[in-house]
Amino acid sequence: MAKFKNKYFIVSAFLFFMFFYVQAAMSFNMPEKLQYDLIWTGIKAGDAALEMRDDGSHIQFISTASSAKWVSVFYHVEDMAVSILKKEPYNSFAATPQNYRITLKEGRHRRDKELIFAHSIRKVTYINHLKNETKEFDISNSTFDPLSSLYYIRELSLEVGKSVFIDIFDSKKLYKAEVQVLKKETIKTPAGTFKTILIRPILQTEGIFSRKGDMLIWLSDDEKKIPVMLKAKVPVGSVKAVLVKMQ
Repeated sequence: MAKFKNKYFIVSAFLFFMFFYVQAAMSFNMPEKLQYDLIWTGIKAGDAALEMRDDGSHIQFISTASSAKWVSVFYHVEDMAVSILKKEPYNSFAATPQNYRITLKEGRHRRDKELIFAHSIRKVTYINHLKNETKEFDISNSTFDPLSSLYYIRELSLEVGKSVFIDIFDSKKLYKAEVQVLKKETIKTPAGTFKTILIRPILQTEGIFSRKGDMLIWLSDDEKKIPVMLKAKVPVGSVKAVLVKMQ
């Protein structure tokens, strides 16, 4: 069973790839849905998706990951993270994180945590729904949640050899994450062939990828910066999230 758990950690991997923030103009199209295959040692072990919605006053980001049927027989995974941002047309940001909630079901493991932001007073309320725990923490005026951060990086001008630094609150702490911009590379996926720019986030968040080796993200080298492929080390080998469909 331990061997299976090491394998099936990869299914929840997708949720932990998403660690950069939403910023200004949001030049990419909404709604947007990106679908991925989760691959471990050449075998499909699950499905994942990134979705973006706009209801007029709020922007919603949704990340999901689920195990393939053959994996679920041994270790069922059903994970979801949702970030809601309020549009701020007169702010320096186009949208400000308001609420973030992550629910994980991985075998017998459960997690249900929430962040409620109060940027006007630079506070965030952390809630662990399973443990009935609530705490308040200080944040900076440019702090965001883990999921929405990916869309921030998609809005930035990235230059090879130069890092980007971003404030992140997660796991009961505020820290400045470094995003290294490594190189440009052409990547072939089931969704097409893309010219990409490769980035490496240096994370301190909780989860299976906390300081356990490199995490790499290939973004399309254009104004949309679509996450084309993501790769990270796991206890046994590495896992890839490969883009298969765009809507």
